Parts: sequence; structure tokens; C-alpha cells
Amino acid sequence: MSGFVEKPEPLQVPGLVHLHTGKVRDLYQNEAGDLVMVASDRMSAFDWVLPTEIPDKGRVLTQLSLWWFDQLADLVPHHVISTDLPAGAPADWAGRTLICKSLRMVPVECVARGYLTGSGLVEYNEHRTVCGLALPEGLSDGSELPAPIFTPATKAAVGEHDENVSYEEVARQVGAETAFELRRTTLDVYGRARDIARERGIILADTKFEFGYDGDRLVIADEVLTPDSSRFWPIAGWQPGRAQPSYDKQYVRDWLTSEVSGWDRKSEQPPPALPQEIVDATRAKYLEAYELLTGTPWS
Repeated sequence: MSGFVEKPEPLQVPGLVHLHTGKVRDLYQNEAGDLVMVASDRMSAFDWVLPTEIPDKGRVLTQLSLWWFDQLADLVPHHVISTDLPAGAPADWAGRTLICKSLRMVPVECVARGYLTGSGLVEYNEHRTVCGLALPEGLSDGSELPAPIFTPATKAAVGEHDENVSYEEVARQVGAETAFELRRTTLDVYGRARDIARERGIILADTKFEFGYDGDRLVIADEVLTPDSSRFWPIAGWQPGRAQPSYDKQYVRDWLTSEVSGWDRKSEQPPPALPQEIVDATRAKYLEAYELLTGTPWS
């Protein structure tokens, strides 16, 4: 069992129809049929949405995604129409709300990996493969791969794990032409983002994208290249063979799995509230990632 510790009641806004409450975002539809995507400060870990929020997290995710959309515009179009606040929306939606095209979404998490860690490391240690792709001997946690690889996953409901699948399974589900376009675009975007991040002293270890179609045109959607959807490591601290320091929710994961939290991850009990020092340290990491990548002070 997992999911929300306590699922929030959706805010009712005149002129907007609430469609969905996800781990982090709330989706609405406006009268023109466009999607209104609101990023919250909610934090998820181990398939649970936690009872404690991280201040400014929704704004960081939104503003960093917008910055990346600009960097990637010549590779793939994005879904953002406007950042204007919808009429009647609360003031605290400012900076974390996007009005987006309604796309025909592809039901695949498009993951690119340039380094070995996470679920990829688990599979590699058992079979010397990741998503069925053979990899050389001698790799360890944090090793750079010979070349970036496309390792798709099926999208899961809130509280359930995304499941890694083979490229062949994606082609079976969505068609060979779409699968080819997804893989090519995912690796192109990863390559661009990896090079930009490296110039700023950051390793982009892996990341995931979501795509949809606007007519016949493939469009990148949701969020892109944030600490929620990517693993960012400081180059200065990179050392294969161990877990890497990172700009993400690692403080949260480490505290939840420590004896101090008193929480048993294997139980069906929801995780406890986060202490203030963990909230502050996690917020600082998200802001640091934003500032390093964009070169802009957070305000």
C-alpha cells in the first residue's frame, strides 16, 4: 500500500474544471479546452506523497522547466501556451502555473541514462543489462556508460512503481514509428541537456521525459530536467563505486530510511512528517540546482 498520506481536496476555481491530482501537480481544464497545470510544493518518496511540503518547490520545478524548454526549442517543441495566471486563480499559483496544449499523450516514461545507478544498477548487477540492453563488465554505482541509452518505462498510477520495459515492448504498444521517434528525441534532448549541465559543473546522470502528439507533431510535455525528474550530481564529487552526492530529494530519502524517523518502509504505515532541518536542506538543494543550471539567483 502507498499513495497519498492524506490526499488534498482540489481547489475549485471558477472557469476551470479539475481533472486530476497527481503526486506533485494538479491538472485543470479551462473553457478553451487547454490544460492548466499547477505545480505544488508536495514531496514524494518511496511511492508515498509525504505529509510535509517543501517551500518554493513548485515554483522551482516550473521555472526550471521553462528555462529548459527554451534551451531545447530547436530540438523538440513544448506544450506551454502561456504562464499567465487564469482569471480567478489564487495569487499563490503565480510562478507555478502553466497553461498548456492538450496533447494526445504517449503512455510511456521516456528515460535516458548516461550513468549507471538506481533501478538500472539493480538489473545490471543481476543480468549485466538495463532494460534488456547488454552492458560491459566492470561497471559500478555511478559509472559512466559507454554511450547514453534509452530505457523506457510504463507509466504507473500514484502509489505504484513505473515498470522498466524493453524497446521492443514500447514498439509493440505504440507502434514502431512512434517508438523510434521517442527514442531518437529522448537521446537528442538528453545529449543537449547533459552538455549544458556539464558546462555548469553538473552531471546529468539520468532523466525522464513525457511526450504527446499535437496532430502529427511530437511535443515534449509535463516537466523537464528538474530535480524531481532527473538525477543531478556535482562533477566535483563524482566517484564511481558509491552513491553520489546529488541535487534532489536524497535528504528526504536518507532521513525516512534512518532509525531516527522510526518508519519501516516495508510496512503499510504512511511515512511521518519531515523535521524542519530536512525540509530546509532539501529546499536549499533544489534552489542550488536552479541557480547553478540557469546562472540566475533565485528570487
